[in-house]
Amino acid sequence: MLMTIPSTSISPWQDQLSNLVTDLPELLDLLDLRADQLALAPEALAGFPLRVPRPYLARMRRGDPRDPLLLQVLPATAELLEVPGYSRDPLQEAAANSHSGLLHKYRGRVLLITTQSCAIHCRYCFRRHFPYSDNRPGREQWTQTLANIAADASIKEVILSGGDPLATSNTYLQWLLEELAKIPHLERLRLHTRLPIMLPDRIDAPLLQMLGSWKKGPVVMVLHSNHAQEFDASVDLACKRLKDAGIHLLNQSVLLKGINDSADTLCELSERLFAAGVLPYYLHMLDRVAGAAHFDVAEHKAQRLLRQMQARLPGYLVPRFVREQAGEPSKTPLANL
Repeated sequence: MLMTIPSTSISPWQDQLSNLVTDLPELLDLLDLRADQLALAPEALAGFPLRVPRPYLARMRRGDPRDPLLLQVLPATAELLEVPGYSRDPLQEAAANSHSGLLHKYRGRVLLITTQSCAIHCRYCFRRHFPYSDNRPGREQWTQTLANIAADASIKEVILSGGDPLATSNTYLQWLLEELAKIPHLERLRLHTRLPIMLPDRIDAPLLQMLGSWKKGPVVMVLHSNHAQEFDASVDLACKRLKDAGIHLLNQSVLLKGINDSADTLCELSERLFAAGVLPYYLHMLDRVAGAAHFDVAEHKAQRLLRQMQARLPGYLVPRFVREQAGEPSKTPLANL
């Protein structure tokens, strides 16, 4: 049984989540930047608004138009270009979305769209065009989705994603975990989240209590960090608290042109992750989503970066370079692309 989460007043992370930077002129002003220093496309925000947590913004370098954290959130003119091979649903997730809130792409595991909300809008996000309006199940729909999972004994693992599952309340998460705990054949729980990086205060005592009381099997949390600059003492503390609660911490990154496409940057990230108790897991080639082509790194360069990392780091600090390809039974390693 999961432990009951006591009701509390508004917590610091909820305050932070409701006080994001969503105005482009404010973002530039806070960073001492001028619009004429940047190739901006404010019109790109119409379909995918600006969302930047203030703790994350505080790690950006003021006055630097090439800051690697800034470039992940800045709407660029290149987003407006139509590029062949880039689409609104590059992973064909619509075909795997048979029930509201559920994606079943790989054998033995399913992914639950727990929320449409994120603390941050990354401009390369492969779900930037996802039909979240069709994936907002209420309790009745969740009951049916959970019944479908219960009816398929081949499913051993549930992945909570979104959006970001930690952008929801502890009360909602506890209800969902309690329902999942009733399914006999589930063995593992996984959460994909950027919140420990974006809003470290999200790793509060009630969340740790809840995750620590999941007794059906391991709890794995896959963080998403692309650059060592995303870490500071508050992120280190959040990771330590998760580790102390028995949570297994992995990291997945995306290879992004102009942000982390150098061996020095990637090696520094792996070292920084490990210092925080997080194991490098995946380095994704860019998903070819419309609006993100300017982030793409050529495969031959990725191959070179992989060889350089292998020559400089112990094997356990070299993430698997992969691409997700629609219809394939698993991620495809770079060597097989």
